[in-house]
Amino acid sequence: MDQVICGECIEVLSHIERPIADLIFADPPFNIGYKYHGYNDKVPHDRYVEWTGRWMAACKKVLKPYGSFYVAIGDEYAANVKLIADSLGLVMRNWIIWHYTFGQQMTRKFARAHTHILYFVNNPRNFVFNDLAIRIPSDRQLVYNDRRANPLGRIPDDVWDGFPRICGTFKTRQRWHPCQMPQRLLERIIAVSSNPGDCVLDPFLGSGTTAVAAKLMGRRYIGIEICQEYAQQARRRLASLTGYTRTAGPLDGLQRAELERLMADMAVTPRQVMTDAHLLACVARQLGVRTGRTYRPQQLIEALEAMA
Repeated sequence: MDQVICGECIEVLSHIERPIADLIFADPPFNIGYKYHGYNDKVPHDRYVEWTGRWMAACKKVLKPYGSFYVAIGDEYAANVKLIADSLGLVMRNWIIWHYTFGQQMTRKFARAHTHILYFVNNPRNFVFNDLAIRIPSDRQLVYNDRRANPLGRIPDDVWDGFPRICGTFKTRQRWHPCQMPQRLLERIIAVSSNPGDCVLDPFLGSGTTAVAAKLMGRRYIGIEICQEYAQQARRRLASLTGYTRTAGPLDGLQRAELERLMADMAVTPRQVMTDAHLLACVARQLGVRTGRTYRPQQLIEALEAMA
């Protein structure tokens, strides 16, 4: 637990004799020609599909009976992933579309601005889904102030458009890796499909974002990465984390982190919240839903000022 293992994921997972993962997030190479170290991202179609079946089966073997399994994949092989999951006995709960800005521009077809995230579970009657951890205020609450609105807010749709693609010029980009998932997106998946102390497994760790999000959110993690350079860089990234510590003031570190995640999910800025009393009240109420606490709007002002 809590380590980055350098190796090929099928080989590494073959040595694990019992289910250990509560949540698996896999972002494999898409077979579209990315320039990775130590892996050829352009192999024949049949070979890629056969390999996908083998690594998914290896993951399924180590997934706990009530575990969840998310796979991020491009257009070319999304249908294959679904069929392989069916053959392994995994049950789909959502076919999520991650729609992002800064998509890849094309010259002879529409620009690509999405990735598929297929969400499976082992047991459709027994799985973790912490809906309160990801609910956001509904339009009935935010726009219409409708008393009929569910006071707990609503569950996000299956089209996720609040997570920009991490481009090479972004400050959060790990420049030693060609492809990086947004940390906020991983935080949503980890929050809803695992509990503190659970094990989160990423068989294609890459830039290390899954392990970073898991560590910051109080989960255990196992990251597998075939490239020695990427694995070592991911270890350095994890070692540099300071975590969310408890501090004096209206919000401790964990509560501030949850407030930041909530506002990212709502696509609002600290200044927008501070200058709109109704929006501030909605944020305070929704933060209470997520943390199980009660907040007065004034309690959030100091934290919002620091964030702004």
